[in-house]
Amino acid sequence: MKVVICGAGIAGLALAQRLDTLGWDVVVLEKAPGPRMQGYMIDFFGPGYDAAEAMGILPRLQQLAYPVREVASIDHTGRTRARLTYDQFSRAVRGRLLSLMRPDLERALRESLSDRIDLRFSTSLRHIDNTPTGVHLTLTDGTPLAADLLVGADGIHSTVRTMEFGAEERFLRYLGLHTAAFVFDAPDLHERIGDRFCLTESVGRQMGFYGLRDGRVATFTVHRTPDPTVPADPRDVLARRYSGLGWVTAEALDRCPPSDHIYYDQVAQIDLPAWSRGRVALLGDACQAVSLLAGQGASLALAGAYLLAGELDRATTIEAALDRYEQSWRPLVTDRQRTARNAARWFVPDSTWQLHIRRAFLKATRLPVVNRYVGQVLAGKTAKLPI
Repeated sequence: MKVVICGAGIAGLALAQRLDTLGWDVVVLEKAPGPRMQGYMIDFFGPGYDAAEAMGILPRLQQLAYPVREVASIDHTGRTRARLTYDQFSRAVRGRLLSLMRPDLERALRESLSDRIDLRFSTSLRHIDNTPTGVHLTLTDGTPLAADLLVGADGIHSTVRTMEFGAEERFLRYLGLHTAAFVFDAPDLHERIGDRFCLTESVGRQMGFYGLRDGRVATFTVHRTPDPTVPADPRDVLARRYSGLGWVTAEALDRCPPSDHIYYDQVAQIDLPAWSRGRVALLGDACQAVSLLAGQGASLALAGAYLLAGELDRATTIEAALDRYEQSWRPLVTDRQRTARNAARWFVPDSTWQLHIRRAFLKATRLPVVNRYVGQVLAGKTAKLPI
């Protein structure tokens, strides 16, 4: 059997690795000219952690992970106003938790691919002919390609979804936020941050900082805006929207790289009636984007890929495998999307009173019963993969 996977992100790479192991002929198409280096820190746990272990990449992920002691809320003077330790969160998931840069997770997956996999950068789709017995594709370079199955794992702005299922606006649920991430060299600031994830204590906008290897600092931003449109010049928007926050924010904005080195996107979810149509299926954020507010997007992408590969290996027909994959995975995705929508107002407080409530709650996590509850909420609903 032959599969063409559109997208060399977490979901696409994981599916490629797993199906290759199961004996499939695998082609991966990626429109970017090479691996993407932009991205932010993620807490990696839950079903994705289990899948990574089963796929043999967990030791590499442990090498690439960063130690995070706590989340600290910092005011404009640099004073720590509240903190949340990672200990209870880690215990809630039995220590099966890693803090990783998203590009490092993709790196580990790429390193695990065999030479049998045909990975093509700077390549996407021009045309899809979805037939009862397979797909006939035309690539952007004019090359024809036939396969038994096409999987769109090409992210929240999926080309495959648009071509086969319809315009993006029919399925995208905008959550009223924009986010960005970038990395810069700052050994002095790195020393001050240490092994903490530091968040500005601010209303309507928020910057986060954490130290990486070799004296680098990663910056993460989120701000509220009613307009979902992604700007042409993210660097200019960041300079204007995040000025005046105090502490180290001015230094970070001064060292912000050019726009083409910044990850920038709207915060949104994808909700569509069906994840497959004939011999075309969607995977990861292309069909199940939960948004960064849910905290398990990367984990769900990797675990969903593992589950889909297993269903394709076990089922008697591709269509039956796609149905079983969606039936078993959609309830968990729906739950995490609901959690993210409920968390939006507290993730970036839009009033001073909400900011004070969040600070009081973080302080209350020093109490064992509250800390235990927070750990369970952060861990969320889990799923047992058929490993």
